[in-house]
Amino acid sequence: MTDRIRHEIERHADELWRISQFLHGNPELAFQEHAACAELVAVLSTAQFEVVQGIADLPTAFRARWGTGASPRVALLLEYDALPGLGHACGHNLIATAGLGAALAVRHALPDLAGTLEVIGTPAEEGGGGKILELEAGVFDGIDATLMFHPGVHDWRYAPLTAQIEVAVRFYGRAAHPTGNPTEGIDALGALVQLFTALAMLRSRLPLGSHVQGIVTQGGTATNIVPELAEGRFGVRGLTTAARDDLVAQLTECAHGIAHATGTTVEVEAVSTGYQHVRDNAALSGTFARHLAESDITLTEPEPGVFLGSSDIGDVSNTLPAIHPFLAIADADRSDHTPEFAAAAASARGRAVMLAAARALAGTAVDVLTRPELLDQAWQDFRAAD
Repeated sequence: MTDRIRHEIERHADELWRISQFLHGNPELAFQEHAACAELVAVLSTAQFEVVQGIADLPTAFRARWGTGASPRVALLLEYDALPGLGHACGHNLIATAGLGAALAVRHALPDLAGTLEVIGTPAEEGGGGKILELEAGVFDGIDATLMFHPGVHDWRYAPLTAQIEVAVRFYGRAAHPTGNPTEGIDALGALVQLFTALAMLRSRLPLGSHVQGIVTQGGTATNIVPELAEGRFGVRGLTTAARDDLVAQLTECAHGIAHATGTTVEVEAVSTGYQHVRDNAALSGTFARHLAESDITLTEPEPGVFLGSSDIGDVSNTLPAIHPFLAIADADRSDHTPEFAAAAASARGRAVMLAAARALAGTAVDVLTRPELLDQAWQDFRAAD
């Protein structure tokens, strides 16, 4: 089976790299990935997958299915949106084509598949929460496991991705002339400044992995008017979704206390799609690691105390067994979301990692589809993590 997968990946290697380079050279932002979607769908349709576009009412989302439609059902997740101004500096072009290559290889390896392989196109990972919208629309209902990889600067078995949400805090005061009638004014900006001070004190006692960072988005209109409205935006992260929600509650409590002390009123509003933390699945990620070792890549545990960004794969991983390993396409002193990482996503090293990831994803998918005991263990691991 391994030889059949390897042969099929190698047979499609040049085509996969062409598509990856096309995506890289034509970056499309969240919910605008029309060319990328069309390119991926065309290959899957030619390979006789049953393709449905526009799932979850998202024009650039799709599902491609091979098999009977019965369980077990395994989904390969493809990302393909880019970053504003930086293009594919998160390597989503490689995620898309590694998943695509894995799908083609599984189809060849299991021509009479009794279960179901699904390829789910997930737009708008960069802030739009495409996977969350698909979850809410029922796209993942009945799926037994989801598989994907992410380019990075480490070879890690799973991604230490935190839960995240963006919150707006608006203080309302009363405008007045600061010298003509200063006692009539209620300084909304002063209240916001006090909130920043309170959060600076709060940071010193936050648990590991929790973090809050803010900016002022509105602070008044003129220096000779006491600001009647001030707004700040705050990125709130937690090691777990519960820790994030607790920090939002603490921020909200601080804001209301400051409003009471300053005579202002305050609103606290979530202004982004919140992402849950990522839950690893040991059975699945261990299987992926064993297949990846055949490409001479060894996965390790993440470094203790190191936490990365956030992703909508977190919500999927809190719903069903999922993997999201990191494979290095650049050295550890580099970072994603940089021009250097965008270049790495189009490099020879990027190509080699794409093909290795495709082989390992395909091998993992075949194992889940043909070994009931592995899927049982994956669900046991998932439930034990609650």
